[in-house]
Amino acid sequence: MKIEIQDILSKWKLYTLVNDNGMKVSFLDFGGIITNISVPDQTNTIENVVLGFKNYADYEKNSNYFGAIIGRVAGRIQDASFTIQNQTFLLEANEGDHHLHGGSGGFHQVIWRASPFQTDDTAGVKLTHKSLGGEGGYPGTIEVAVTYTLTNSNKLILDYDGKSDETTVLTMTNHSYFNLSGNLAATIHNHHVTMESNEFVELDTRLIPTGNKINVSNTPFDFRTERKLGDGINSISAQNKVANSGYDHYFIFNQNKQQSIRVKEVTSGRVMKIKTTQPGVVMYTANTLVEGLDLSEGKSRPYLGVCFETQAFPASLHHAGFPPVILKAHELYEKQTVFSFGIER
Repeated sequence: MKIEIQDILSKWKLYTLVNDNGMKVSFLDFGGIITNISVPDQTNTIENVVLGFKNYADYEKNSNYFGAIIGRVAGRIQDASFTIQNQTFLLEANEGDHHLHGGSGGFHQVIWRASPFQTDDTAGVKLTHKSLGGEGGYPGTIEVAVTYTLTNSNKLILDYDGKSDETTVLTMTNHSYFNLSGNLAATIHNHHVTMESNEFVELDTRLIPTGNKINVSNTPFDFRTERKLGDGINSISAQNKVANSGYDHYFIFNQNKQQSIRVKEVTSGRVMKIKTTQPGVVMYTANTLVEGLDLSEGKSRPYLGVCFETQAFPASLHHAGFPPVILKAHELYEKQTVFSFGIER
């Protein structure tokens, strides 16, 4: 196990965690942005399986949120406002009339304080940040930490912790775009996904949740048995169409089930398993990814990656019956998501 540290643009640092198998994970202290995850395929060829810019300077205007920590609240907050304890808070409307991914000054735009650590079988960095009450319109001064840990069993562990001096809202995630074909060899149409979810949340034409939960049975949203992402991308289903042909939906994990996701790319043999303590996930198939951006291994285009944004659900601020994002004063926020990489011949 080792940790490499590199200065970037005279203002950021790039941390690279390397395990004894040759797997490596690189990320910036700026936004906690994961720039590279390199893992072997079935021929033991080690390639990158996430989208990242060719030039680090492009991360300053990272409108696609490549690899970034998202917060305070991941996802869309309807009408850029919410009410807790009979007080209404107004946020920045940075996507139409709505608030997306913590606003333009969210956690993806923060330079985090970094503390590397290492053991015989792990290497990691703890990233910490203090967000003052009123920043972005959010109540409460909040101290948050996101810890990236790489193990010798090819697991990348993301631990999220937080505490606020006032009741506030918090649900953090990571916005990495995965492409298991390696070095962007293909789109994600032929990625096979399995997850234990009986219900997903309906979206309106603005991609705002309606408050309705839809049973996945007999729809392209049924991943209880293995399904190709191309099924939804090419579907004429109204909900796939409203998301610009693909997925950008919140899936609620079944209760009393192992809350996990399995992703397989057949050509490379790579398999990624995701386990999380979060109650659900937004799966986004990069339907509206801008074309022509200079990425590490080529030009960007739609469907070049898939995000698994494990989180609670901000629609709970406007609709009953969804996993809540409210964090009470002095209550501990503790969540974990683990990405495990392997091969299946």
